[in-house]
Amino acid sequence: MIPRIQKRGQRTLGLLYYLYGPGKYEEHTDPHLVASWDNNAPDPGRDETATLKQLQQLLDQPVENIDASERPKKHVWHLSVRNAVEDRILTDEEWGEIARRMVAAAGIDDPEQGAGCRWAAVRHADDHIHIVATLVREDGYKPDLDHDAARVQAQARALEAELGLRRLNKGDGTAAQRPTSAERHKAQRQGRERTAREELRETVRRAVAGATSEEEFFDRLAAAGLLIRKRVAPSGDLLGYKVALPDDRNKDDEPVFYPGARLAPDLSLPRIRERWSADAHDQSPAATEPVSRPAPGGPAAARRQAASAAWTAVLVVEHGDDAVAAAYIAAAGEVLDALAKTSAAHTRRELREAAFAFERASRSHVRAERGHDRALRQAARDLVHGGPALGRGEDGASTAMAIDMLFFLITAAVHWHAKKGHAQQAAAARQAAEHLRTAYQTAAAQPLGALYQRGRHLGRPLLQQQTTRLREALPELAEQILAEPGWYALAATLADAENAGHDATALLADAAERRELDTAESVSDVLVWRLRRTADLPADTSDMVNSHTAQTPTRRTGQRPAGRSESRRGRS
Repeated sequence: MIPRIQKRGQRTLGLLYYLYGPGKYEEHTDPHLVASWDNNAPDPGRDETATLKQLQQLLDQPVENIDASERPKKHVWHLSVRNAVEDRILTDEEWGEIARRMVAAAGIDDPEQGAGCRWAAVRHADDHIHIVATLVREDGYKPDLDHDAARVQAQARALEAELGLRRLNKGDGTAAQRPTSAERHKAQRQGRERTAREELRETVRRAVAGATSEEEFFDRLAAAGLLIRKRVAPSGDLLGYKVALPDDRNKDDEPVFYPGARLAPDLSLPRIRERWSADAHDQSPAATEPVSRPAPGGPAAARRQAASAAWTAVLVVEHGDDAVAAAYIAAAGEVLDALAKTSAAHTRRELREAAFAFERASRSHVRAERGHDRALRQAARDLVHGGPALGRGEDGASTAMAIDMLFFLITAAVHWHAKKGHAQQAAAARQAAEHLRTAYQTAAAQPLGALYQRGRHLGRPLLQQQTTRLREALPELAEQILAEPGWYALAATLADAENAGHDATALLADAAERRELDTAESVSDVLVWRLRRTADLPADTSDMVNSHTAQTPTRRTGQRPAGRSESRRGRS
């Protein structure tokens, strides 16, 4: 249940005309009263003899009874209360009780206090009501509305539990503005999956991801096909911007523009500029290092860099200062946006959903100390400039590697927000992690399958050698890993690392030591990607299956490739 206090107004009659009217896009059906201050107010929706003017005069009577100098300049209070899509349809009686509880909680009208404000609750849709009140009490005094928003939110949480509705997490005022009912109905009529506001928010976030200047940012917006209006001061300084979808029009066939701040708090031009100015003024050790240019290796190299940046960020979010951790979490959102923008078709939808969900987790009241997050923002930039990735080969495999590392970063964000009591952000990050898990399973199937086949074809002595190495490096996890299907892929990776001149045992121990593995569905999968990233091994080895390259370690021992039965015995 979402209660939202709208801006205060001056014209009670004007608001009533809207509530009882067809709506801006004819989305209002059967407008009628479900409750009022005395349960006896005229209802212009169901009573043919009642008029909107009569209802307005009754509501405004206490205002008219006091001296003009004492009247509030904006005396109309407006609250909308909306249920979730999956909630059951409530009866008029239930909505009426909700209205009475809400006005009491806000301080508009409390029966126990006697004299209250006059109000009426109008229902013109199945899923929500509107409450209109005039802000002068029957005794001529004005109500105490300090913290009315917090009080109606608390009442909503109680009503959700009592009525068996979807339980929402407590907000903190940092969420982006939700689409209005009119916007949702309009999107449905136009066959849009999301409202124009949501599409614009997603497009602007992608344009911000990794951008380093206003020029680049606005070039990306234009390239995405958005209409742009800039607000310029007489001095020529840029003050703000608005964007619109070319095909989103109002009744006058004019584009519907949204300011950046109306899309999300961190998409206003001043907040976007903070990212760039922090990069320029950051004097931390990381900032003194040369900023890397876009990855020359294309999509695969960009994804490897994103995986490395995410791996480092996990440790910062878990153990760093709050302001720095908040910056890394915000930058993780940029990486997700960039990865979704450049992903292959078979992972695009889940990555897009992950980025869309994580948007809520990227903001909190902990002010991010930008600048420290430059590595993640550079990774986002490299993803964009590296171009779209193919769904196969090294591009596809490195995508799985990046998603795997990002999954642990987003999981770290879940834990961080939960510790801070950021319920909405923690829930959003958890939802993003689930989408990442699904995207990973799709992206990793082919490359891990190739590694699995190579591991199954390792000679028995070599497979036994990797088993011994595993038990030596990770004695507490060894039996669990050996029982996983991914063990063969890990054994092949250990052999590759040894062939490349690395101490495979030390690499394995380090990969497991630097981060807990309790949240991993497959420990062996996680270790495969960590080892291949750390040792700079190819992520995709499909062209090596059954090749001589895969048998190099075997030839060193003078053994022939083992059959399937020998491979199984080698795991014991």
